[in-house]
Amino acid sequence: MESKALVFIESGSNGLPYIQAAQRLGLHPIMFSADPDQYGYLAAESIEAVRVPTNNVDVLIRECSRLRATYDIAGITGFAGDDESVSATVGKLCQHFDLAGPNPASIERCCDKFVQRQLLAEAGVPMPAYRLAVNATEVESLAAEIGPPVILKPALGSGSIGVRLCRDIDEVAEHTTYLLGGKHIWQFSPRILVEEFAQGPYYCAEIMGNEVIGISSAEFGHPPHFIFRECSFPAALTDDEHERIANVSLSCLRALGLGWGPTAIEFRWTERGPVVIEVNPRLAGSPTPQLVKLAYGVDLITEHIKLVIGDEWNLRRMHSQTAAARMLVADGDGILDWIDGDRRAAAVPGVAEVKFYIGPKTRIVRTGDYRDSIGHVITASPTHAWNAGILQRAVDLIDWSITPISDG
Repeated sequence: MESKALVFIESGSNGLPYIQAAQRLGLHPIMFSADPDQYGYLAAESIEAVRVPTNNVDVLIRECSRLRATYDIAGITGFAGDDESVSATVGKLCQHFDLAGPNPASIERCCDKFVQRQLLAEAGVPMPAYRLAVNATEVESLAAEIGPPVILKPALGSGSIGVRLCRDIDEVAEHTTYLLGGKHIWQFSPRILVEEFAQGPYYCAEIMGNEVIGISSAEFGHPPHFIFRECSFPAALTDDEHERIANVSLSCLRALGLGWGPTAIEFRWTERGPVVIEVNPRLAGSPTPQLVKLAYGVDLITEHIKLVIGDEWNLRRMHSQTAAARMLVADGDGILDWIDGDRRAAAVPGVAEVKFYIGPKTRIVRTGDYRDSIGHVITASPTHAWNAGILQRAVDLIDWSITPISDG
């Protein structure tokens, strides 16, 4: 055997950090992807990639078996930004090869948001009112029954793709037409969740195994979409608020049969206290892992890989401070002429990272979801108040220009 390999099934916003963490642990990363070219860092980092249909478990088993003639496969993991079913595929592969991994049945139940809601409701977990619709008539009827404002979202999906706040029946009809009229891509038959809009501060419990590592807070941009604007870790909560969110989080794990590896559970703090918006059977996307590492010194990505390859992990806090991120969001469609100020922003004391996701001459078409972010600024300091000032000073130094594209 040449070396121990870690197989990745697709990638996501944390893809490169996972690859780098695997290399630091002495592993040889190999990426399986239906389209490896979409991950630019693979070529830049000279990462071995295999072009394979990652939605076909039998083909993946055959490819992994072929690799075992050359490598000792220490573990298999993976994630995709807009398809959480990849985690279920990973679980099936791990079971086949007798490797550590998540329970695929639990992952599949969790990825279907309607099934997830049903299981949580049976366990008495506090949630918004919800209904399932399969056509426009049902959507409008159920939205009227729950009462606007409501959230419309695909029953399968992630990254807030296709998710919208509808403040009246006209907006319900408009977004239903978008979802069912051919603009939204459905992997399976259309199924739409109609949910009560739970109003209140947003929090997310970051979990590894059965341990709540911490709770983050976040703010969104302007409705009707849910695009993260700013995230902070840890959230400014009282001990009682933290305990209530942690207790509900553990109830979610039990109800859904989770508890292996990372989970991110989203909440709104309403008049009823914490209500569950969504349980994600994966690590939260970037920049959350960076914030946790800056605030507590816990490297969730590295510790997850250790779990995947059967090593002992260490979730002990090394220090305690606060970390925050501001997302840079495109303010219009068109061609990005220029974007700069990253070096000036990075020089501000307390700034940990400034990153642009795209460069000049990139075409921008806003979609009302996570893909509208074009970069981020991350800071770390002793207090939330300091972070707020540092973030604003850094963001004020960044600017860009987008030239609209004429329809003609």
